[in-house]
Formats: sequence, structure tokens, C-alpha cells
Amino acid sequence: MSEVPDTAAEVTPAAEPKKRVSKKAAGPALSKIRRADPFLERELQKYEYPLPSREYILQTLTDRGVPMTGEDLADALDITLEESDVFARRLGAMERDGQMMRNRRGAYILPDKADLIRGRVEGHPDGFGFLKPEEGGDDLFLGPREMKAVLHGDRALVRVTGADWKGRREAKIVEVLERANERLVGRVVVEHGVHYVVAENRRINQEILLAREGRTKLPVAGQVVTVELVQQPTKNSQPIGKVVEVLGAYADPGMEIEIALRKHDLPFEFSKAAKAQTARIPDTVRESDLGGGREDLRALPLVTIDGETAKDFDDAVFAEPVGKGWRLVVAIADVSHYVTEGSALDKDAYERGNSVYFPRRVIPMLPEKLSNGLCSLNPNVDRLCMVCDMAISVTGKIQRYRFYPAVMHSKARLTYTKVAAALYDKDEATRAELAPLLPHLESLDAVFQILLKARARRGAIDFETTETRMVFNDQGKIEKIVPETRNDAHRLIEECMLAANVCASEYLEFNEQPALYRIHEGPKPEKLEKLRTFLGEFGFDLGGGDDPAASDFARLIDRIKTRPDRQLLQTVMLRSLRQAMYSPDNVGHFGLAYDAYTHFTSPIRRYPDLLVHRAIKAVIARQQPRKKSKAAEALAALDLDEVGAHCSATERRADEATRDVEAWLKCFFMQDRIGEQFEGSVSAAVPFGIFVALDDVFIEGLVHISDLGADYFHFDDARHELVGERTGQRFRLSDRVKVQLVRVDLESRKIDFRLVEATPSATARRGKTARDAARGDAREKPVVASLDDDEGEFVSWRELQGVKAGAQVPGAGAGRRKTAGPARERSGPPPAGAKKAGSKPAKKAGAAPRKATGGKPAPTGKKPAPKGGPRKKGGRRG
Repeated sequence: MSEVPDTAAEVTPAAEPKKRVSKKAAGPALSKIRRADPFLERELQKYEYPLPSREYILQTLTDRGVPMTGEDLADALDITLEESDVFARRLGAMERDGQMMRNRRGAYILPDKADLIRGRVEGHPDGFGFLKPEEGGDDLFLGPREMKAVLHGDRALVRVTGADWKGRREAKIVEVLERANERLVGRVVVEHGVHYVVAENRRINQEILLAREGRTKLPVAGQVVTVELVQQPTKNSQPIGKVVEVLGAYADPGMEIEIALRKHDLPFEFSKAAKAQTARIPDTVRESDLGGGREDLRALPLVTIDGETAKDFDDAVFAEPVGKGWRLVVAIADVSHYVTEGSALDKDAYERGNSVYFPRRVIPMLPEKLSNGLCSLNPNVDRLCMVCDMAISVTGKIQRYRFYPAVMHSKARLTYTKVAAALYDKDEATRAELAPLLPHLESLDAVFQILLKARARRGAIDFETTETRMVFNDQGKIEKIVPETRNDAHRLIEECMLAANVCASEYLEFNEQPALYRIHEGPKPEKLEKLRTFLGEFGFDLGGGDDPAASDFARLIDRIKTRPDRQLLQTVMLRSLRQAMYSPDNVGHFGLAYDAYTHFTSPIRRYPDLLVHRAIKAVIARQQPRKKSKAAEALAALDLDEVGAHCSATERRADEATRDVEAWLKCFFMQDRIGEQFEGSVSAAVPFGIFVALDDVFIEGLVHISDLGADYFHFDDARHELVGERTGQRFRLSDRVKVQLVRVDLESRKIDFRLVEATPSATARRGKTARDAARGDAREKPVVASLDDDEGEFVSWRELQGVKAGAQVPGAGAGRRKTAGPARERSGPPPAGAKKAGSKPAKKAGAAPRKATGGKPAPTGKKPAPKGGPRKKGGRRG
């Protein structure tokens, strides 16, 4: 690929921070038994008089092969009388962490020896749950009775008790090791004078009783509150909480964001120490900031190109012809100059992991003074930056590159729309406005065109997707949803950033500098097999054998781009891929077809990019004689595996929170359109129905399997379709349908449709073929898949959302079912009276018998619904 600069030097291992070691502790004061601890040296680094390590204690318990009391362990490990209290605390900590436990006689035992399994609890809205073992393996089913003692996210120790009706291992909770929920956000419900809170997180099924404190007035029904748990649940009692914050009414403007922040534990307030550090940072670049080999690029006509609403500008670009090739300069905000390792700002930035972009509100990774001010490459002001200066050949090959710190002065803040109008639409007014910068923009476009050709030769995957933008009214609610067109100006900046990121990864890898890479592995073998089976139905084959490359995907996408069913084929290909993540182990980026890739270009809003900047500076410092690198020492002390996992988790957390908010806003937008009919396409087929994406409003909802017609429908996982047993009618991705909106439920953020009309797809087949007949037995059984089947994968670049409902109209489908979005539903024991996918079909095609909402309700003899909302299935209220 590119040539590495001659100045690149071999890595000198960073010196370990010096630790004080007591000579007394290291001497003969410890007995022979204590000196036999295999982790003694590590413990000496931490403590002056170290206790036996946890590993040594477990080894002792294992070697004895029998339960041991605390006194037995103390005797076996030569614990002195003065150490006994501290040793007892260590044993208690190990017990809390599930490393060992006590039997009924008070003796310590090893969980593995007692056939006990540690893991994390995952709740389900229907009241049951699963335990994900920490050591890996299949999940264990936890019935509703077991789930009474725990909340979603708790760590527990369980014993396998047998198998449930589906053949899954079923478990009983032996001990709760760690409670994950200290605070919860939810809505207040009042029933018979009793106040309780229904958690916004639907995986928490228990109602939290509200404790009265003196004469304190409890919040009214329907208010959204934050509660602090003062008593965790047990098998015999509900959790109890006290209100610590009243957020307001459920439909107040901005409430959906306030709920999401607390539901997903997003940090949204900076610490006092971070605020104090920010206050000490100057408002402008000072002369003292320009030392240390920082180059002066203030005369270079660098510009930023971003969206119309952007306020934090990470990157600026410049290009010019040099000889037969091009020079491309990508300047990135030098955040690491202000956010130093271990500082209060650094700790807050790490905790957040990234900025979170909600509609109409941003939760920044850094305080606004930095994110929108001193670190943002605003026009006509001096700013510090880190530069990737590249020489690119006419074929798009990066021949040379150099990284260095600099000071710059952006000449303009441009938008994608304006640049596209000048370069590609040839708008005369815009070209006249940008006349001084136009030659440089045209140079950027020339570089973009050759990088685009290089991308095609490389075989990077390029899926076509439709992004949307919400337009809001003065009350903060959606007025309309419009498609967001991605023009060539977007792609221009994207290619420039990709080039800089690739250079950063190669630079760090060549210099053996530990750092975080952005990795994306190829599809799993089982997903690849399903994809090949599906493509074979259409006469296509994915090249590459058992190990296809990104270019094999790219060639197939090019072959199908003119087909009427291209959206179907592309979506299935997309879902076969895994999710990208951060890791110190470079395994390449499959989707972009790079051997090495990292994130360098957005340090204002992504913590991994900030770490990459520090790593690059560490390499630069090593190449300068007699210059000691504090950055290298700090990076060497980091556990990059843990940092990568944390940053990957915060990225997913941000995605989930923004999806939550967008789903609520879409439900609010649709709640006044009950009864209207819409045209759309099937966006997902799942065992319990089909999800439909509407054409004009870009919103998705569920048509339940009971509303598809008078037939038994079976889910074919390999073909991504539902097939009618009697009629042979198929519902698969991209099929055209007409639906009627029948329910919108703000609380659960779900939307329900009723099928009005279905148009067979261009590739649909009626009746059974010989292949169908051969597979009949396998296909005619309803498929219920685990949520874990798609865990860690791209579900979609534009995530498909599942929805449920509240209001209903005449002719709507029958009884309600709980759904979990387009990801396949994890199913537990069926509730009483629940309808299975293959149960008796409704008497009337397209609609099961339900009562309309019009007229007086039929007498039921039931108690009135509690204040704050109706009681839900499975004992849920609200």
C-alpha cells in the first residue's frame, strides 16, 4: 500500500511506572507457604504486606478437594491473628464476586464443583428471562418465579434443574451476586391507593412500590419519575423505591430524551472536576500552544464541509496537484492537547465513550466550550490540529504520508449542499460565491474520483440505503419525515477520511504502537451457509468459497443492482455481516476491504479517536532523540482490551438510546392517523409476522401473523419469508403491501398495521416445487429463534424497528401480542390462552374477530383500570 516514512523508528517498550516495594514485605517475613503464592510479585506491587492472592486461595480450596471453613483456609495459608480480619474481608469479596460460596454449614465451596453457573440475567417483557453464562455456552431459561428475585442485568449464581418444554436448559437461582439497578426511570401508576412505578425498560417486569417518607407527597399517576431502589426484589417481595426526581408528564416536550438518558444510563452531566478543568482552559489558541514542533498551516486554504446543522467540526481538508499526482491534507482537531491522560475531562470522556446525537439535542463527549469552541475547526480562527499529509498517485494509491501537529486557520465553513451545488450541479450563483475556493474544491473532487476508483478495485462493499430526517414543529414534535439525500459531497469527505484513517492504522502498526483498531470480521460460517442457500433460490452464487472476500460481495451487489428484487437480496446480504467493534487486535475491516483500519478523524465525539491521536503523538515523540513520551507511558498502562470493549458498548448504548427516542417520536406522529391506509414494503419477516416500512412517512410497524389471512403461516429462516401452508402465499422482504394503521402505543413505542392488500413479488412462486416438497417437513414447523441469533451483527445500516400498539379501529386484528422489533423474538412458555403461529386460523380472512372501539363498551364485570394506564398481560400495568 503506502510507503512508510524513513523517519519511522522501532518501538521502544514503554517503561513501567515505578512502584514502591517494601523491603520488609519482600524479605523472609513471609512463610514458605505464603511465598509459594504464584502471584506474590503482583500482590507485592499493590500491598506492603500482601495477603494470599485470590488465585492462591482458590488453588488451595481446589487442592484440598473438600469444603473448607474460613478458619481452615486461614490455617492452610498461614494467616496470622493480626491478618484475620483483613483475610475475612477478602473471602467476603470473593464470595460476592461468585468465585466461591458457602454451603449450609458455612464452609466455602467452589461453584464449579457444586455444578453452579455464574452469569448475567436478561429479562423479557413477558416475565421470564435467561442467564447468559460468563464462561460462554447456551443461555439458561429462568421462569417467571425465578425472575421475581432478580432484575434485568443482575449477576447471579444458578443451578441447572432440567429442561423446559422447548428442550432448553432451565435453571434455579441459588444466589444473587451483584445488583445492576440502583436507579430506574418509569411512570407512576396508582391502584387502590397504592403507588408504584412501571419501569421504562420493558425487560424489568416487576412493579416498584413507592415508599412514603413522612408527610412527603407522592407523585400523581402518569408522571415520569426516577426512583432509587431501597429494597431489591426477593422471591417473596417486590422491589421498593423512593422518588428522587420527578421529570414531568409523559407527553411533555423533550420527555422522550430525558427518559432515554436515564433508561440507558447515559452520563449527561459533567463532573465538578471536569467543569473546573474546562473553566481553566483559555478561549483561544495562545502562543505558548504553538511550540513542540507544531507546523504552521494558517496560510493553507483548508475548509470544513459538514451538514447544515453541524456545530462541532472535527475535520478540514485541502488538495492540490503535485507533479503527476495529488497532495491531500486532512487536518483533525487536536483534542489530545487539551484533554490529557488521566485528567477529569479524560475520565468523563471515557465514561461517555462518544457523543450521542438525538433529534434536536446532542449529549457531547466533551463540554461545549471544547466541542463547539476551542477544539472545533471553526472558520476564520486559529485552531490546533493533527495532520495527515498524503501524496496520492493518479491511480489512487497512497504513495507517502506524514503525521504532524500543526496550527491552522479554516478559510470557510461549507455545507454538503453548497459544495454539491458548486461542483456537480454547476450552479452559477454558488460557484460565484465560492470563486476563491473553487480551484481547491475541484482538486478535492479530482482526488475523490481517483479514490473512488481505487475503492471499486479494492472491492469494498457499498450498500445503497435510504437515510431519513425528522422535521419538527415549534412544540418539538415531528411535522414530517423526509428522505435525506446523500450526494457526492458526502462521499468526497468520506473518502478523504477513509484515506487518513488507513494511514493512521498503518502508521501505528508499522511502529508497533499499541492502539485501538476498528475491526470488522467476515460473516460467521452458519450465516454464510444460510446466505448461500437463500441466493441459490434466485440463481446466484457468492464467490470466495468458505472464505469470501468483500470483493465477492461487491461483485454480487453490482450484478443485482438492476433487478426489481435488489432490495431483498441486498438486505439479506447485509444481515449476514457482523457488527464492527474496537479492539487492540488488528484483524482488518471486512466491509471496507482494508487489512488495517482505525478511527482517527473524530476525536471530538469518539474516545477511540482520541486514543489514536495520543498513540500517534507517542510514535512521533519516540522518533525525536532525548524526548520522553508521557503519552506512551500512559498508553502502555491501559488495558486496551477492556477499553475497546467499553467503547464498543457505549457505541451500542448510544444507538439504542437514539432508536428509542426516534421510535417514540414516530409513534407520537402516527397516533392521530389511526384508520388511515398506507402503501409500503415488507422490511422484515419474523416468526410472529411481517414488518412493513411505509413509503411516504418512512415509519415501520408490525402486521401480526394472525392478520395475514385464513391460513397457517410458517417462518422459513433460510428464505426470510412467511409461507401459507394451504394457499402457498408468501411474504418476504421487499414485497409490496397495502396496510391500515390500527394501533399506536406510545408507552411501548409500537405500531400495528392490518393487511389490506398484498402484491406478489417479482420472484414469488406459487405452490410447491420439488425442492419445497423435499424440505416440507423442515419448513412446515413454526420456527422460534433466540434473540442471540443476530447478536453482534449488522441488522441494518438503518436499523429496522419493531412496534406494538394501543388504540384500535373497526376490523382490526385480534388480541395483542408482545413483540421485540424485527430481531427474532425469544420465546418463553406461552401465556394462558395465547395463540401459536400454527393455531386455528381466524374465521374471517385478514382480520380476527375483535370488537371495534366505537359505541358503548360491552359489560365485562372487570374492575376499572388503574390510574396511569391499563393493566397489561402477565401482571404488567401502565
